Amino acid sequence: MTSTGTTLSGTLDAPPAAGDRRRWFALAIVMTAAFMDLVDVTIVNIAIPSIRQDAGASVSQIQWITAGYALAFAAGLITGGRLGDIHGRKRLFLVGIGGFTLASALCGFAATPEMLVAARILQGGMAAMMVPQVLSIVHATFPAHERGKVFGLFGAIVGLGAVSGPLLGALLTEWNLFGLEWRPIFLINLPVGIVGLVLGSRFITESKAPRALKLDLVGVGLVVVGLLLLLYPLTRGEELDWPLWGYVSMAGAPLVFAALVAYEKRKGARDGSPLVELSLFRVKSFAAGIAVQTVFGVGLGIFFLVWTLYMQTGLGWSPLRAGLTGVPFSIAVSTAAGLSVQKLVPRFGRKVLQAGALLMAVGVLLYLWEAERYGMGISSWQMALPLVVMGVGMGLIVAPLTDAVLSEVPREHAGSASGLINTVQQMGNALGLGLVSVVFFGVIGDDLRPAQVGPAFVDAFQHALGWVAAVMGVIFLLMFALPKRPAQHVEGADAGAELPVVEEKAPELV
Repeated sequence: MTSTGTTLSGTLDAPPAAGDRRRWFALAIVMTAAFMDLVDVTIVNIAIPSIRQDAGASVSQIQWITAGYALAFAAGLITGGRLGDIHGRKRLFLVGIGGFTLASALCGFAATPEMLVAARILQGGMAAMMVPQVLSIVHATFPAHERGKVFGLFGAIVGLGAVSGPLLGALLTEWNLFGLEWRPIFLINLPVGIVGLVLGSRFITESKAPRALKLDLVGVGLVVVGLLLLLYPLTRGEELDWPLWGYVSMAGAPLVFAALVAYEKRKGARDGSPLVELSLFRVKSFAAGIAVQTVFGVGLGIFFLVWTLYMQTGLGWSPLRAGLTGVPFSIAVSTAAGLSVQKLVPRFGRKVLQAGALLMAVGVLLYLWEAERYGMGISSWQMALPLVVMGVGMGLIVAPLTDAVLSEVPREHAGSASGLINTVQQMGNALGLGLVSVVFFGVIGDDLRPAQVGPAFVDAFQHALGWVAAVMGVIFLLMFALPKRPAQHVEGADAGAELPVVEEKAPELV
């Protein structure tokens, strides 16, 4: 989810003495910030139907409430990591958490859907400043022999965030605190962010990279422009009856990405600090892994938004019931993720990831069958089986995928590679959210009577599930290009190999 690993390249800071208690306060602060970002991603989905109804948001606006965050987050990840290397990780962390808190306030008090979209984009950009510093601060603060325990705590935080985010969002929306409807899902970040800002300025130790790469703002700009040319017409096309300019815009996106490749080649030859290290794509497993991450992000972007709309708008369920329905899925993801890394991948290698893709496809098809069979009368317990199957499949993929993709990458490029992996997954997620207009809203008729809304959303959900199952099939095929036996790394096992270990391990934790 983050590109924390990108900030570690070249980091040679000496950690504080093991007896320094301040480092544990620093750890609690950065872990809280990582948890806040993770929950914020999951908490919004469950409140989307309430936002649509209360704020009068259009179809494209509810897509941009989520996709705008993902796009800004993705575009800023590598730049945020490099800014921390250059100007100090503590300084950038404090800027990020302060900006994230301010953006959360703007989201919570947004007067119009347009203001909410703009605040969410700002929030994603600030997360891109804050999150890449987290594991860099851990690396600079803790000696190698303590990092195994620290990263274990991060794994627990990730699992807790996956379970608690939807539930917290459901409860805050259901309770309608002070008559604020959905707004507390953003306002809850204010006290957490303020405390983190105050304590972080006191307890976090400043650190920089002695050989930080230069910024590539032109590269970032080209990435953003290319994605906007693709995403904007996708999200608006259905509402505007697919105008000609939309097709022209989407056709222009590949040209911008071609210009990005040409620029990055010149940038790499000139000063050795391109945004994208193009030589990495000569490694077959890495190129395939990038494709897997991107397509995986597309599938998840489609599923989670349409799933929420299906339960709350289609079936008419409350946010709390929808949130509780997702608990088996979250628990299955967390459990399977732990088993895949510790037990299964060391023994079966790539087959575990492919089994995960097939299980997700089976779970989606099972869900499709149940949605067709039970229609509007489907219950939460009937959804439990397909959700558990999907959750197990996702858990088998998400935890070991980064190691599999990085296995054949030269160690000197591990930081750049890990950052790129996380960035393209976020970009894939934004693209998936954009495609919701096509695969979900595109099959819902206009001017529906109230009695027709529920059945129309149920039918559209079934249509979207077919696309998600197809995406999982593509991922399964792409995984054949991954190495059969991904390299396994144990954090802190070899103090003499600190840098490569942290760089490769970091992305799968946050």
